[in-house]
Amino acid sequence: REVGRIKQLKSTVDLDISSHLGIGHTRWATHGRPTKNNSHPHNYKDITIVHNGIIENYIELKNKLQRKKYKFKTDTDTEVAAVLLYDIYKRTNDMLKTIKIFKETVIGSYAIGMICSNYPDTLYAIKKNSPLILGIGNNENYLASDILAISFYTNKYIVLNDGDYAILHMNDVTIYNDKNEIVNYDIKTFENTDEVISKNGYEHYMLKEIYEEPEVVKKTASIKSIPDISSYKHIIIVACGSAMHAGLVGKQLIENNGNIPVTVEMASEFRYNKHFLDKDTIVIAISQSGETADTLEAVKIVKKQGIKTIGIINVKESSIAREVDHVIYTEAGREIAVATTKAYLSQVEVLAMIANKLCKDKTFDDYLRKVPLLIQEILGNEEQCKEIAKVIYSEKDIFFIGRGIDYALCMEGSLKLKEISYIHSEAYAAGELKHGTISLIENGTPVIGIVTDKNIASKTISNLKEVKARGAYVIYITPKSLYVEGDFYDRVVILPDIISMLEPLITVIPLQLIAYYTAKLNKCDIDNPKNLAKSVTVE
Repeated sequence: REVGRIKQLKSTVDLDISSHLGIGHTRWATHGRPTKNNSHPHNYKDITIVHNGIIENYIELKNKLQRKKYKFKTDTDTEVAAVLLYDIYKRTNDMLKTIKIFKETVIGSYAIGMICSNYPDTLYAIKKNSPLILGIGNNENYLASDILAISFYTNKYIVLNDGDYAILHMNDVTIYNDKNEIVNYDIKTFENTDEVISKNGYEHYMLKEIYEEPEVVKKTASIKSIPDISSYKHIIIVACGSAMHAGLVGKQLIENNGNIPVTVEMASEFRYNKHFLDKDTIVIAISQSGETADTLEAVKIVKKQGIKTIGIINVKESSIAREVDHVIYTEAGREIAVATTKAYLSQVEVLAMIANKLCKDKTFDDYLRKVPLLIQEILGNEEQCKEIAKVIYSEKDIFFIGRGIDYALCMEGSLKLKEISYIHSEAYAAGELKHGTISLIENGTPVIGIVTDKNIASKTISNLKEVKARGAYVIYITPKSLYVEGDFYDRVVILPDIISMLEPLITVIPLQLIAYYTAKLNKCDIDNPKNLAKSVTVE
């Protein structure tokens, strides 16, 4: 066990050890600080485990185990799981019975890999509400949360369902379902290429993935499975993080072009709120990984009430993709950088396609075919984003302002900046500044203003003038047709023109580039920002 990157662990491990069985985990801290002591694997006598997820009743279990005189060395819920498994195994002397009782005792989410020292040729797997797959090889089998993690070794895999547990040996795999019955699942094939997991000469995966966006737009444009939702009177979008920001863009696109009211809810709040659902409501769940725990639970809630669901997902056979009634797979390809760029873009594109299905704009497809070239044009002018990064990278507070759909884009731009550069950033609806927030503007405070909606462009420009008058350093982002000369900005990014339904696909590109180059100047770990994980599989 070790703290930090895998290279820190490599430096402490005797690589001459001969072994055919092992477990490991790049831990994302949930309980306890990310220290060596809290790192995985966790061991108690015969039992050693790694664990993704959260054991919700771990305090209750820990108290019971302490009354049995068990001692704990860490702050984690995972150690509690290890001790509990040992306690059950000590009484049953049977690993299958141990797993069955463990599942009946534990509340929460878990993907567990387990070794028992009495069975040195066996790896055990247990799954509930956290992603877990089995990799199938020649005289070797694997356990992982994602096929990409083992794609160097095999492209054959089995997706486990909730409640499943499995026994892995070198040459065979046995899977049990929630009823303790042996089940047989199809072995799937991941169409992997070295290009997917190579940086192709780019310094970071994030930059590579930004530069892949023109091709992503082309591939996503070819999707044929866009449903007609015109019969519904209300749309609810549930999502988290950048996917929720895509949903907020989608709300504007669908309401303005399809005339159906849309509510966007944070999935983490949705499951605890009161819902007003009926047969005229449809729920759209958006998730890059398809494993976002909060979004998955929201889908399960509405399905129990008989509400139809659509998933906008980037990962095939993921949990949300299997749960929804209709899935639209975005064509972003594998995204390795934790901070999403191309997957977000493909989500927005799908939402634009849904909006267009409602309004039937005959020019939409022709304009969509132009978007890759326009994105390429922006990428070709990335020097202006580098120059902006040089101005803002040492700042402590940055604000993004816009109105309507531009406010939704500001939220994504702000998130992208703070999650990889660690600079405090906030997005505000431009008209709200005067209701308190403008007091935070000081001499030199960077304010990035997005102005793409011609109906309210003059209003947003007035807000930019307000912050400029208070000393702000204003960065003005607008399409060529709306550009206004004046003394209310210090720098400008002029975007190529496109129809309003597709403008968000253009506008987000400089925001992603600014975030990337700002983080680079701050020497941040761009592809793996601190405290973040690619798939958020805990609530």
